[in-house]
Amino acid sequence: MIYAEILAGGKGTRMGNTAMPKQFLMLGGKPIFVHTVEQFLMNTRIDEIIICTPEVWIAHTRDTLKKYIKDLSKIQIVAGGATRNDTIMNGIKFIEETYGLNDDDVILTHDAVRPFLTQRIIDDNIEGAIKYGATDTVVEAFDTIVHSVDGKIITDIPVRSEMFQGQTPQSFNIKLLKEFFENLTDDEKEILTDACKALVIKGHDVHLVRGESYNMKITTQYDLKVANGLVEGQKI
Repeated sequence: MIYAEILAGGKGTRMGNTAMPKQFLMLGGKPIFVHTVEQFLMNTRIDEIIICTPEVWIAHTRDTLKKYIKDLSKIQIVAGGATRNDTIMNGIKFIEETYGLNDDDVILTHDAVRPFLTQRIIDDNIEGAIKYGATDTVVEAFDTIVHSVDGKIITDIPVRSEMFQGQTPQSFNIKLLKEFFENLTDDEKEILTDACKALVIKGHDVHLVRGESYNMKITTQYDLKVANGLVEGQKI
């Protein structure tokens, strides 16, 4: 089975004073996360879509989906966790309890607020996860990256050609990801920034999938304005 897990568990504090989490804000006439769900629904290789959302927003998520999407048969809604990685594991726990886990099951984990991913990116993630077990969607770093340990002075300036900016999906063989998470120490869990790092810190290869500059994450009000401009441009 190939699953898409849409991570809609964040509160969106960087968006500022809004009435609801950022994934539910409107973009071109539809909530942001609905655009994202639609991209995965378009891909015939995706068997099930798991939307992980704050527990208090589950009813709102379900009602919103009913309003904008006719066929919800492939969509399940699950409560998110306290952290991004807890949310991912909640989705995997739901899959295991509902469908069981097979050796070749794959999961694509994707930010609900990245609505501009393409079918090519989805397909490349599926192929990469099947072939390698773990993939991360990235784009080349356009600007010089400055490393500073204390945030005051430069520690290092890495070679830009070797630097990439992470996007999503991050995609995995489910059993592989579950195994690595369960073997993390408490200290290792503290330094996790995303699911890929769970494998990287244990020495497992994570292969790169090329993203797109417009596969942006809508985090701030400025991002939302840019995203609305992209949506309006698509209508022309």
